[in-house]
Amino acid sequence: MRKYVGILAAFYLFVGCLAGLTIPIGSTAAAVESKNLIYDQANLLSQQDKAELNALANQYGAERKTDIIIFTSTNQANQDVQRITEDFYDDQAPGYDKAHGNAVILTMDMKNRQVYLAGFAKAEDSLDSGRLDLIREAISPDLTSGHYKQAFERYMTLAHKYMGYKPGVNPDNLLFALWFQVGAAVIIGGLIVGIMVYRSGGRITVNRATYEDSGTSAVLDHADQYIRTTITKSKISKNDGGGSGGGGGGVSSGGHSHSGSKGSF
Repeated sequence: MRKYVGILAAFYLFVGCLAGLTIPIGSTAAAVESKNLIYDQANLLSQQDKAELNALANQYGAERKTDIIIFTSTNQANQDVQRITEDFYDDQAPGYDKAHGNAVILTMDMKNRQVYLAGFAKAEDSLDSGRLDLIREAISPDLTSGHYKQAFERYMTLAHKYMGYKPGVNPDNLLFALWFQVGAAVIIGGLIVGIMVYRSGGRITVNRATYEDSGTSAVLDHADQYIRTTITKSKISKNDGGGSGGGGGGVSSGGHSHSGSKGSF
């Protein structure tokens, strides 16, 4: 019985370790002054929308120690949206607690209808290009439909959520969903307890071998004879690399590296 209790305890410890991967890094919100994080040059938002989004950006940014920025542009110079984002970071020097610090930027190019997400400093790791792809894909339908406020809210919510996971972990993995962990623990725990109860009545140790006289068995001898070996060859195709998705990143003119994800809407 003690052995089964140990197995059950080990299982719950395993579930706890999985949950530990989702513990936010620096999740305690700090008391900071509200600063402008919404740069709506394309006038996509009302004053009320901008105020509400700015409050949300400041709240989430304080919890993750990262500026969460929105920048919309009419792009009169017709620059690439990635270049617009990089120049914005170089010129505006955003950052949670210092110039050119932790920041994630969503840039809207309304001239060419393109969007670019970039993570700078700490956010280059906590929001790598793969995670930014997930965010961009999630908000693209709302951007296409012109539901800009909803798209920006989702961007902030997902950026905040994903920064709470350790780098390298897939934040959308089902194993890290709390409801899945609890459900799996309950089901497997129930199975273990059921097995313990079933076996508590004793085990049957008598089988066919108990009464069999192996000396009078009908099978007296058996041998396998080796005949030949046949070898078949087949060509294995080689993967020359490549992949899909809008992941990217790069280095700004000012020398600041970043993760990135680019797409149309």
